[in-house]
Amino acid sequence: MKKPDLWIAAIARGHNAGVCLLKNGEVIFSIEEERLSRHKYDGGPFASMIKILEYTDKLDYLVVAHTQSLDATAGKVDFTGDDVYTGLARKLGLIDRDPKLLPKHPQVIDLSYYHHKLHAALSFYNSGFEDAVAVIVDGAGTFFDAQLEGEHNPPTTLWETETIFDCAYPFNFKTLYKHLGTRGPLVGAEFQNFDGGFFGEEGTVPEVVLSETAGIVKTYEAVTDYCGFSFIEAGKTMGLFPYGKETDTIPQLFTSNQTSPLSNRNVIVPTYPNGAYVNRNYFEVLRDKQGQDEDVTKLENRRDMAYACQTQTQKQVADLIRKAVKMSGKKNVVVSGGYGLNCVANYYYLKELKDEGINLYVEPVSNDAGTAMGAALLQHRAITKDNTVHPQKETLYNGPQYNYSSEEIKSVAEKYEAEVSTVSNEDIVELLSNKNIVAIFQGRSENGPRALGNRSFLYDPTDPNGKDHVNKVKRREYFRPFAGTILEEDVHEWFDLRGMESSPTMMYAVNCQPGIEEKIPAIIHVDGTCRIQTVNKTQNENYYNLIKAYKEKTGIPMVFNTSFNLGGDPLVETLDNAVSTLAKSDVEYLYLPEYSTLITVKN
Repeated sequence: MKKPDLWIAAIARGHNAGVCLLKNGEVIFSIEEERLSRHKYDGGPFASMIKILEYTDKLDYLVVAHTQSLDATAGKVDFTGDDVYTGLARKLGLIDRDPKLLPKHPQVIDLSYYHHKLHAALSFYNSGFEDAVAVIVDGAGTFFDAQLEGEHNPPTTLWETETIFDCAYPFNFKTLYKHLGTRGPLVGAEFQNFDGGFFGEEGTVPEVVLSETAGIVKTYEAVTDYCGFSFIEAGKTMGLFPYGKETDTIPQLFTSNQTSPLSNRNVIVPTYPNGAYVNRNYFEVLRDKQGQDEDVTKLENRRDMAYACQTQTQKQVADLIRKAVKMSGKKNVVVSGGYGLNCVANYYYLKELKDEGINLYVEPVSNDAGTAMGAALLQHRAITKDNTVHPQKETLYNGPQYNYSSEEIKSVAEKYEAEVSTVSNEDIVELLSNKNIVAIFQGRSENGPRALGNRSFLYDPTDPNGKDHVNKVKRREYFRPFAGTILEEDVHEWFDLRGMESSPTMMYAVNCQPGIEEKIPAIIHVDGTCRIQTVNKTQNENYYNLIKAYKEKTGIPMVFNTSFNLGGDPLVETLDNAVSTLAKSDVEYLYLPEYSTLITVKN
């Protein structure tokens, strides 16, 4: 008799909310709520949970990921009293409807207390390593309510900032080190042999650091706010940093002579759990003068502060990686948490650690959306005791599958008064060669924040005015860099991957080879780097063939690639989202390679 299928869905509840659905341990789909709700950083994955019904009408487990438990943060359903997520799953019929099981439900597994562990689980299971040590660098993970030792320490709340885990199959994650931040001053901030029961583990934790200072990501958030952005928009600070320079006038962001990443509280003031701020009034150089440009990104102190933040935080993470190797005795290192998306830092590690024998894997879905998949995979391993080591994950096309009929395509086009025509790759190459932005829409959407050729805007990388033109069309800031997608077989002639064979998930901002910058100025940043994606025929056949056709016409084996969205919007998810975005922009062309179809929106 055939063994019944095991269906596990996991939800990430906070910002970057979303759902991951597993069938017998395989990802059926994974999606962020914002892609469906069309609201950036949307929380509460209700639309994503409803999406589960397209694949199964019953779940064995619903696993919950966040930073606080369901009891602490979720609202309640009237009368029944179950939390809103259990209630929605019950109302959809995904879990048992028996009211005697409420409000606690055996099918609902709340792993919110293990936020950093879920980051570690995803990166470890995706890495291809048989065993590894995980370095998690995050803003504010799980909240811990604690009564600390010492008569002068009142009850307080602590937040995870950095954690090191020893990882082993099938589901063994042992805390070796944890930095916890708090709002108020502490008496006796460092404890050795900390009780592991505090983190749900047996035994003791070798090293726990408690401090009222900001962690690495909170430091980055403070500088991001100082540069005029929302604290969650750290990618903009990463784009601004090469416009700055190293200078003695900017104060040091971290204290010296330390074994843990403790920020300088005279400069960076944390406001746990959300954000932090730069103490600009403490230092003359950080203050603004009257009459200065309203665009603060053009001010010298902002640019130099962004430079200091990028260079100093990446050094702190490199030191944490070394610490992890020393504590664990393992050379396989996986990196996750919000800082894992810092592609400048990721490239820096390749140079900084190259002579230390470290094998590095950086998780492409390092943001909180990845905790949904981490929770689902962890629950699957816990139930099945499966020890299988899968090859390193190279593609992120995990979104729902869409199969549009020709009638549906025409219907969506007519809704926006667009034209539909049949085209070939050569026709699209001609459009690109004539300096047209062409959107590409195909297959399953990409998991995580990177556009990898299924939901992308494409352009000519040789256009000297390309950056300014596309930034204007996308309504982005002038300093924001762009990415490129290159045929895997050609990458080493154009870019220095520092020993990597490829870069399929666009996680590194790499140097271009000598003499290359002037050939593809539209995708080279001011520091001579490009956030590059390599592609081969197995990973994305349609995209590969299009770029190969572009190379045959132009001699350039790559295209300009940026996310298919306008400033402030999530990436498009559906065909309607795609055509609607064109109707609101100056982009006219949408290519559907699976259907050899071009939708043209006359603006």
